[in-house]
Amino acid sequence: MKPVKVGLCGLGTVGSGTVNVLTRNAAEIAARTGCEVVVEHIGARRDNPHCDTSNMQVSRDIFAVAEDPNVDIVVELIGGCDIAKELVLKAIANGKHVVTANKALIALHGNEIFAAAKEQGVSVCYEAAVAGGIPIIKALREGLAGNKVEWLAGIINGTGNFILTEMRDKGRAFEDVLKEAQELGYAEADPTFDVEGIDAAHKLVILASIAFGIPLQFDKTYTEGITKIAKADVEYAEQLGYRIKHLGIARRQQNGVELRVHPTLIPEKSLIANVHGVMNAVMVEADAVGPTLYYGAGAGAEPTASAVVADIIDLARGIESDADHRVAALGFHADKMMDTAVVSAEQFESAYYLRMSVDDKPGVLSSVAQVISEEGISIEALIQQQPVDGEETVPMIILTNKTIEKNMDAALQKLAQLSSIQGEVVRIRVDSLDA
Repeated sequence: MKPVKVGLCGLGTVGSGTVNVLTRNAAEIAARTGCEVVVEHIGARRDNPHCDTSNMQVSRDIFAVAEDPNVDIVVELIGGCDIAKELVLKAIANGKHVVTANKALIALHGNEIFAAAKEQGVSVCYEAAVAGGIPIIKALREGLAGNKVEWLAGIINGTGNFILTEMRDKGRAFEDVLKEAQELGYAEADPTFDVEGIDAAHKLVILASIAFGIPLQFDKTYTEGITKIAKADVEYAEQLGYRIKHLGIARRQQNGVELRVHPTLIPEKSLIANVHGVMNAVMVEADAVGPTLYYGAGAGAEPTASAVVADIIDLARGIESDADHRVAALGFHADKMMDTAVVSAEQFESAYYLRMSVDDKPGVLSSVAQVISEEGISIEALIQQQPVDGEETVPMIILTNKTIEKNMDAALQKLAQLSSIQGEVVRIRVDSLDA
């Protein structure tokens, strides 16, 4: 077979890692694909000292790569959405296959991009867009293709997991750990996408589409961050036998599919509760295989490059094959995608952790319990601390049984009207990660 020629757009952390992996493992890759895979053209605004591109054509115009007639596969690693989308569509229009690590691009514009690729008879691969070096896309799309996926739950943002791990292990405050995460390069100067759950929501949308055969629907995904998690919540969760993790959860229900990202109390003995630091993990429950767990580095130059290169190898192996016989972008043929409803947040079913500051006087517990009971919610566990000298309020922590979100919202509205509760009631969902 003739060499497969790669055009690489973007030479940052992942771009340089991709060049290094392709160069270092060239013989191994050729043995796996049956042909040589070479970097034909690089488009980047500047060079990167972490990789050697001296023997490669380098342009400062990324679109020159998409227009290069010698390039078979365009690898988009520039990030962002607008220019990246234009670049990818240009490459597709020119009959080139595409590999991308851009989760926002796929989550927001994937439906359009995949349709354009199908029309041109080319493929778009995006393993590196979710969970870095963990091959979760391939596992869902191919390894579990014979299964009906019931639900999946993932720690799919390393920054948030690092923050929550430090808060639990060292008793540190959110703001303190966030500052360190920025200093270590785990979090951006503007950490909004990480700590508010937007990054995780992009990834969850992609996983859910592959798992359930539904279109990408980022705008219907419930998203909540970790900025309101206090040290006290982490400590009380431990006392109750739980740990707080920032999860992306997609689950089949009778009335549709849940798509949600939020902090979650999960049992401390569960495997995913013991994923620490910046590591990622995705747990999948499917009908034939049962529960499976995928764990590894969710970011970094070479872990992410590992996924990029795996996509390049897949394309190189089948580059001369008929487009209709390649694996579909989302695992399901486009005309077989399902129009399944996305469940509204008020219909989510969950148990709940509630923390409130209440007046230290008789009758408060009974009034709180009555309000909760009026909404058909039962209490599973309760912690009420002894008063501290000089303080007029005490913390009360309640763990409820499962209910729908609409009922909990109504209970919280009533609790806010009780004069014996001071300040806002903190609510965190609880999930045992079962059916």
